[in-house]
Amino acid sequence: MFGDLAFLVNGKMCINVGGERLLCRFDPDLTEFLAEKTGSLQMIMKVKEYKGYCYVEPMGFKNNTDFEFWINTCLDFNDKAKASKKITAMNTKH
Repeated sequence: MFGDLAFLVNGKMCINVGGERLLCRFDPDLTEFLAEKTGSLQMIMKVKEYKGYCYVEPMGFKNNTDFEFWINTCLDFNDKAKASKKITAMNTKH
């Protein structure tokens, strides 16, 4: 979906790595809190802000503690996250 290296947990996107930054999926209720974290950038696609997703620049995960924070934040949400619809030959249009 995002064209980067995606790490799936339980069949759901958890975190992506693309270029030098992370794309994190987390509880949307944490959007404002996480926006204040160093290196955090809003995820905006086609002028729409996506709550529950953000990019994290390298300065935001330069040490192990910060990196583990982002990984754990994404993993904590994974059980509650909804999986995307699976695309199969049965539900695609030709």
